[in-house]
Amino acid sequence: MSIPRPSRNLTNAPTARPFSAARSIGLFLMICGLSLSGAPVSRGQTNADVIVYGSTPGGYCAAIGAAREGASVILLEPTTHVGGMNTGGLSFSDSDQMYREQLMGLFHEWHLRIQQDYEKRGITLPYDVNVKNLATWSYEAHVAQRVTDAMLAEAGVKVLTERYLKSVTRSGPRITGIVTSNGTFTGRIFIDGSYEGDLMAAAGVSWRIDRESRAEFGESYAGRQYPKALMNINGFDDQGKPLPLITAVGKGPDEIGDDELMVYSYRIPMTKNAANKVAMPAPANYDPARFELVRRFVKRHGEGKVNFSYLPVPNDKIDANNAIGSQFSIGLVGGAKEWAEADQAGRAAILEAHKQYTLEFIHFMKTDPVFSQKRRDDIAGWGLCADEFVAYGHFPPQLYVRASRRMKGIYVMTQADILENPVKPDPIMVASFPLDSHDCRRVAIKGGGVINEGTIFPVRQMPERIGYPHHVPYRAILPQATECDNLLVPVALSCTHVAMSSLRIEATWMLIGQSAGIAAALAADEDVAVQDLPYATLKPRLEAQGQVLTLPKGFKTAKGAVPGKSGGDKTPPVPAGRPPKGN
Repeated sequence: MSIPRPSRNLTNAPTARPFSAARSIGLFLMICGLSLSGAPVSRGQTNADVIVYGSTPGGYCAAIGAAREGASVILLEPTTHVGGMNTGGLSFSDSDQMYREQLMGLFHEWHLRIQQDYEKRGITLPYDVNVKNLATWSYEAHVAQRVTDAMLAEAGVKVLTERYLKSVTRSGPRITGIVTSNGTFTGRIFIDGSYEGDLMAAAGVSWRIDRESRAEFGESYAGRQYPKALMNINGFDDQGKPLPLITAVGKGPDEIGDDELMVYSYRIPMTKNAANKVAMPAPANYDPARFELVRRFVKRHGEGKVNFSYLPVPNDKIDANNAIGSQFSIGLVGGAKEWAEADQAGRAAILEAHKQYTLEFIHFMKTDPVFSQKRRDDIAGWGLCADEFVAYGHFPPQLYVRASRRMKGIYVMTQADILENPVKPDPIMVASFPLDSHDCRRVAIKGGGVINEGTIFPVRQMPERIGYPHHVPYRAILPQATECDNLLVPVALSCTHVAMSSLRIEATWMLIGQSAGIAAALAADEDVAVQDLPYATLKPRLEAQGQVLTLPKGFKTAKGAVPGKSGGDKTPPVPAGRPPKGN
């Protein structure tokens, strides 16, 4: 059973929030197929209460959340693909490392509807979404796409693809419209649902993309991290130049910040089922010399740490992922540094470079004699899935952008907010994914040795293997009011690199996005700045849409303290009006 949307019947006081007179008239006219001007509502409509840019999990959930509050919503996607990683190959819910009882709202509904989609076709999944244990939840990409499209349509969200952001128009601190490659769109409240924070940046909101030093916020996992073993191989060629796949020479100081970025990769549905298998595309202009570094590693250390993750998916498929514990995998270390600030053509080139590397890496593993025959045969057995991404040659269209720009907003979430200080006065969800960062650099050391840097292996509670629960405050998705007063940023939210390594997960982005959508609808209806929306107004609407805002009973922080023994789990009082400023 899906979570009911609020009624638009104004007599249904317990479930419907009050609408302005203009909103009520507008909704009536929309139902009748008219606009406020009396013209038919059409696909050419370019104005709405809420404009969402980017159909990532945070973006499309923001659109649905706003629409279910009665707002008119346009969702703009720069590419031809809707749903981001949720429909782009990531077919494995990492919520098995989280407190699932706190993950309700659209996250729960989306997964439940996926389960129901299978059940209607006579397929029983090996898990039940209503049972909040730590079972593995997985699903096929095309099923996730079907469910996502249906939920957007049912909510009345107008989805427009191939609307690449070109510029933003403003009046003082307020966005008035966004100019895209195919039309200009105006609205009252805007939501940046992109992985990259593109709308935020275009609007002049402050952001950063660098890794902080350990001193800046007192984060022990900041700076440079070396949890992986040193590879006892030479990272230089005969002329003393770094081999391909090396991104830095010399480790440098450990405690400093830098401009490095967590590795991007593809999540690739694969199968060995001949009835549904398409041959893995051969890479163009394959050069085995590109993998000399990997070849040296295998000769010295064996082939075990050269692979990709195998995550099981229904119907004899896997979700192939960059293996965080491997020394070499399908993530192109150092390949995404220019992504955030690249233009449309630049990003297309980076996408192609990642696809080329992925296909070359797989081809290398199945053909190079440095690997055992057993390994080569195993890799050669995998192919792409004939029933996935048909319009894209069966290869995923979405690059896994694990982290990009991060807003410098009212409240900056840090390592301490994730591990030590979980209670906030203005929560919009309870997150609990472990700190978890993939490689940022691959360093060749003069005099011998190569080491991967930047990995943060999951920081979590054992033996349950779950992260530490904590609030995500409303303030973390708000820009400074002087910079923009009608923008919400649920994906590229205000946090450090270390905090983003926990927040960067689909379950978290979905629910932050839903809350952002609800806040946007409320702010549009009441005609207030997003920073001035009272939390006392927002909270009941979040809960009405299924959000759980209470931390789990008896939870622990990374310090081992159990909030509640001395009243520590009681949420501090929230002032009316503008949320309190953070750190």
